[in-house]
Amino acid sequence: MNTENREALQSLIGDDYQLQWVIGHGGMSTVWLADDPAHDREVALKVLRPEFSSNDEFLARFRNEALAAEGINSPNVVATYDYRELEDSGRTFCYMALEYVRGESLADLLAREKALPETLALDVMEQASHGLSAIHHMGLVHRDIKPGNLMITQNGQVKITDFGIAKAAAAVPLTRTGMVVGTAQY
Repeated sequence: MNTENREALQSLIGDDYQLQWVIGHGGMSTVWLADDPAHDREVALKVLRPEFSSNDEFLARFRNEALAAEGINSPNVVATYDYRELEDSGRTFCYMALEYVRGESLADLLAREKALPETLALDVMEQASHGLSAIHHMGLVHRDIKPGNLMITQNGQVKITDFGIAKAAAAVPLTRTGMVVGTAQY
């Protein structure tokens, strides 16, 4: 993202979060590392890409991700701190502030190590199960559990991330009949 776009984004966000740099790109969003001066912490600021903000389905998915994740309180699920929708030149601008996890995804760890020792694999599975249990107790289904959505901190704590396609089990689905959601291999 060029400096002009970064400055425009910072202007929209205001003083609550100070953008540092882009740390990731998803299908629907860009993730920034940002400072949260009011709480003296770094956050991952997930910003819906402008081309999706005018699409009601994408906007609903992004909003649902934030609202679904806000109520989950688990050491094994990335915390959602804030969600905002703002109007900008007739378009809706959306972002959420998430816990910034220092570490790497299980996918990156597997790519580097090729295999995990049995004790580590079992520990990762147990922690992910605790996170999923918290998610399920909220009446939610994540729908995209895979190594890329399991972050492992520097201290070995597993954190489930990316609620982009989470859905409330009792809610009307955002998918159409026959539509595949998630990562087919998982």
